[in-house]
Amino acid sequence: MRISPINFSGPISAVSSSTSSAAKSSVSGSSNFGDLVKTSIEDIDDTQKQNDVSISGLVKKGIKEVNSLQSQADDLSVKLASGELEDVHEAMIAMQKAKLAFEFTVQVRNKIIEAYQEIMRMQV
Repeated sequence: MRISPINFSGPISAVSSSTSSAAKSSVSGSSNFGDLVKTSIEDIDDTQKQNDVSISGLVKKGIKEVNSLQSQADDLSVKLASGELEDVHEAMIAMQKAKLAFEFTVQVRNKIIEAYQEIMRMQV
């Protein structure tokens, strides 16, 4: 079975040609537009190089922050139990922050795993 190429000589080609001519007429000087696009892309590349942030870097940073909150809550709970800390509110707030940060991290992990599984189920 042979598939023939699609011919766009019908009403679709009229729409696409009128759209492209309208786009060309709205841009004053196509070479200037190309230069602007090129400059914009170079600006984006420069910004990305300055803010070189990767997904793995963000994940590591988030895990370190969660770990820091949990260790701070552990220290405060030990101090509270030993009587060194008189302010119970400070310890409870630190424990709740650590709990919420951990729950958020677990939910993000679950969503990432769910997205990965959905991608693996896709038929290519």
